Amino acid sequence: MDGHQGHTQGSYDLGIVFLIPLGLAAAAYIGATITEKRRGRREWPTYRLIFGILGFSAIAATLVGPLAEQSHTSFTAHMAAHLLVGMLAPLLIVLSAPITLALRTLHVVPARRITTMLNSGPARFLTHPIPAAVFNLGSLWALYATSLSEVMQSNPLLHYLLLVHFFIVGYLFTVSLVNVDPTPHRASFRLRLGVLLVAIAGHSILAKHIYIHPPAGTTVVDAQTGGMLMFYGGDFIELALAAVIFAQWYARSRPAPSLPRGDKGTPRPVA
Repeated sequence: MDGHQGHTQGSYDLGIVFLIPLGLAAAAYIGATITEKRRGRREWPTYRLIFGILGFSAIAATLVGPLAEQSHTSFTAHMAAHLLVGMLAPLLIVLSAPITLALRTLHVVPARRITTMLNSGPARFLTHPIPAAVFNLGSLWALYATSLSEVMQSNPLLHYLLLVHFFIVGYLFTVSLVNVDPTPHRASFRLRLGVLLVAIAGHSILAKHIYIHPPAGTTVVDAQTGGMLMFYGGDFIELALAAVIFAQWYARSRPAPSLPRGDKGTPRPVA
């Protein structure tokens, strides 16, 4: 009992440590929206602020609180944490457009550094849909199809480091498919949809693999519940991702509205 309590306390303390930079990032984002408004420029859209707050909150739920505590002993809870930090939070934060907000509010020198970083070779490679999908799917298979998952649940530090890793690869994958912020390149819609379909298939196959072959150290019932959560929960988030891609596709392919003209070919005011 004492060992379990010590493990829980250590996990809680580590969660607080990882929560600090997350809180600073959230405060910086909210502060930037306030700065943008005070400068008298275009007010930052409220829906983007809401997406950002929801995204940071989703990550926080995997670091402290009931879900964070249960994820160290329950595979199902861990899978819920993975869906939040590796899939839902990246989508919400990408939709909050943090890079665009930073470029609007930062001074010239740091803004130029961000632009230079975005145009660098590594950034172009990591934000291309194919490498981003390989890193994302490869990480999942490496964790859940090997004994690494058992080590992760018994090692709190590794657990939190993997959460950070899953957020990063999930964010890069989402950025490669959803072009909200400035990106080094914009892949075609067909390529992005094709990569997304492959990713959906990869997640589905892995979920079925987990259901049939429980990871080491996981009970059959826990693995089956976690596998179903990954299958249905992952599909739901990926369908939302597909909906965003289709919405962007429609917005870009829609012809620009033409101004109505009078009898003599001169523009007339629109009511």
